[in-house]
Amino acid sequence: MLSKIILAVLAILVVAVLYMKLTAIRVSSSDARALVENGALLVDVRSEGEYADGAIEGSINIPIQELASRMDELGDRNREIVVYCQSGGRSAMAKRLLESNGFSKVHDLGSINRW
Repeated sequence: MLSKIILAVLAILVVAVLYMKLTAIRVSSSDARALVENGALLVDVRSEGEYADGAIEGSINIPIQELASRMDELGDRNREIVVYCQSGGRSAMAKRLLESNGFSKVHDLGSINRW
């Protein structure tokens, strides 16, 4: 019985991540670069290990699991922010989380490979 519940929860999580990834509105690579060149904060929401293996120059790392408790590090809630991750799922979640907490100018690049 417990294994069926665990399977059901995993299935729901997979569907939720796919939904967020497929319905996310992404900022274009050129627009993301322009935003950052004009002062937007670039936030990598991947794990510390992924960040250490390679990141976009000038980005800061706040893993998605820590984002809710570290939002004050982002400063002004009206500042332009560009978020990215490995494939786009975590950055979509980060954008939604930030917007639901009053950040009004959050842009989702999606995958680091789109930079």
